[in-house]
Amino acid sequence: MIYDLSQQPSVASHFIAELRDTRVQQDRMRFRRNLERLGEVFAYEISKTLEYSPKMVETPLGEAAVEQCAQPLVLGTILRAGLPLHQGMLNYLDHAENAFVSAYRKHHKDGTFDVHVEYISCPPLEGKTLILCDPMLATGASMSLAVEALKAFGEPASLHIVTAVASTAGVEHIQRVLPDAHLWVGAIDEELTAKSYIVPGLGDAGDLAYGEKVQD
Repeated sequence: MIYDLSQQPSVASHFIAELRDTRVQQDRMRFRRNLERLGEVFAYEISKTLEYSPKMVETPLGEAAVEQCAQPLVLGTILRAGLPLHQGMLNYLDHAENAFVSAYRKHHKDGTFDVHVEYISCPPLEGKTLILCDPMLATGASMSLAVEALKAFGEPASLHIVTAVASTAGVEHIQRVLPDAHLWVGAIDEELTAKSYIVPGLGDAGDLAYGEKVQD
């Protein structure tokens, strides 16, 4: 199932616009904050699809019946670009456990690349709801490899994948290899270049958030 926030204009549209804008991108703090705020929107929207159970809470004047999330949650992200988006979701889903995956592109001289997963920190996942985020979903290879690597820690009961901007090819890849996943996107762009960059996209989210890196 695909949830595309761009289908209904909201404050999320403003955050996406600023994330794409080359002028606003010059302010790294603003870029990180916009990813964080978008993560908060995603967390709120995802929360409406979760299971809840009633609980009585004691107040200074009595007791109140409230609905609280009944699903154990794990928020995961792909380092390093996913950290601000992850923090935004954690701001709202602050009772969740957390997982971190290092997955990166290893570029070759002929212009091709492989995706490598190097580092994972993860709690037990068996029977839990896994919410995994990364700002960009280009080919979808990094995301699907990260999901498979995390499954070594147990089979989650459900999977939500969150991304700010996705390509059509990336969406189709996730639908093909992870057909049961719930995919949450801020926007979907049609074009993917030969080097697997999304057009118009927003550029390299990791570099824009934290500064340029030396390519190996």
